[in-house]
Amino acid sequence: MKYIETQTLPSLGHAEVRIIAHTPEAARAVAEVLRGCFAGAEQRSYPGLDGDTRLHLTVDTATPAGPARPWLAAGQTPVGAGAHSDET
Repeated sequence: MKYIETQTLPSLGHAEVRIIAHTPEAARAVAEVLRGCFAGAEQRSYPGLDGDTRLHLTVDTATPAGPARPWLAAGQTPVGAGAHSDET
């Protein structure tokens, strides 16, 4: 049986992003890229169970922080950006 975690949704116009990386530096690098596209990034970092780093980020999807990528501005999903097999 697969456990599905119940979470409170972020406020309208915001998204919660979860980053899992082998090192804190790698997680921070990804967070910096997201901050270049979206405003209002609240960041929380946690140690993972296997020594990895888990970084949680809240971004404001209604207010671009910088020049939006063409796929973002057009409201399209980039190629290869579907759900992972462990996501429902």
